[in-house]
Amino acid sequence: MNGQELRDALRSEMASTTPPPPLSTAATLGRARRARFRRRATCASLGSAAVVLAVAGFAAVGGPGDPVYQPAGGGFPLSADASTDTKEPWPTGPDGQPQEDRTARAGSQYDRGVRLLNEVVAVVPTGYTAPEDPADQHADQRTLRTHQAQFEEKVNGVDRWSYLTSVAVARGIGTGRVIVEVHDAGNRLPTEPCALARDFWGMRGECQVETVGAAQVGVVVRPGSDDRLDQWSAYRHPDGVVVYVAQGAKLDETRPSLKELPFSVRQLATLAVDERFHLR
Repeated sequence: MNGQELRDALRSEMASTTPPPPLSTAATLGRARRARFRRRATCASLGSAAVVLAVAGFAAVGGPGDPVYQPAGGGFPLSADASTDTKEPWPTGPDGQPQEDRTARAGSQYDRGVRLLNEVVAVVPTGYTAPEDPADQHADQRTLRTHQAQFEEKVNGVDRWSYLTSVAVARGIGTGRVIVEVHDAGNRLPTEPCALARDFWGMRGECQVETVGAAQVGVVVRPGSDDRLDQWSAYRHPDGVVVYVAQGAKLDETRPSLKELPFSVRQLATLAVDERFHLR
């Protein structure tokens, strides 16, 4: 084939190929923010969290107006259109204007996220502490307490939200973490206890059902190949609100891990049905 024939063949091939869809800036930014948030919670190794954009993590959530990042797909259950441009405006904030993105930075939903954080700190068992960030915290250091309220989707005209909190838990020289995630009623998560538990962050593992009063709680006692967390429980309240409670012996690569997890399997199941986490 000579040069002209090669050029003609390439033009013909290019003309017959369907071009990719145009880039959606809003969708791309949304995915990046959600990916960065999840990494801060699930990635043990953090070089410079201020510039990492990848799948899975947790980020610091400060007061109104501070930067906030959202959980990523593949773990945190997302609405059907989470990775595409929303067809409706974001929920209205306390200023009467639509939010900038899925994260609430003020108002009643934000306050629920703060409340959940405080409740998680309150259940840290005796013998463990929940350290706070130092006053001279650097931007690239791991935040020890985080929370977020995120809009998931609108169902039958009603906004559905989720709330995510992570608290560092220390004992001796070891530091681990406790995570609580709550989903509003009307969510599309599974109903069977172990199916619900295995849906958490897209992780799998060995699950058993614990009975707490009249409640059936799914508890993953040993994770599969995904070792971001060590154990977690899942419970769907009769009104449809879903609560996950998770614990991990490791916070990140810069600190020694806990020698013993804060909660027993039974305690983890009991916390999932605790009314303090039953946000509504």
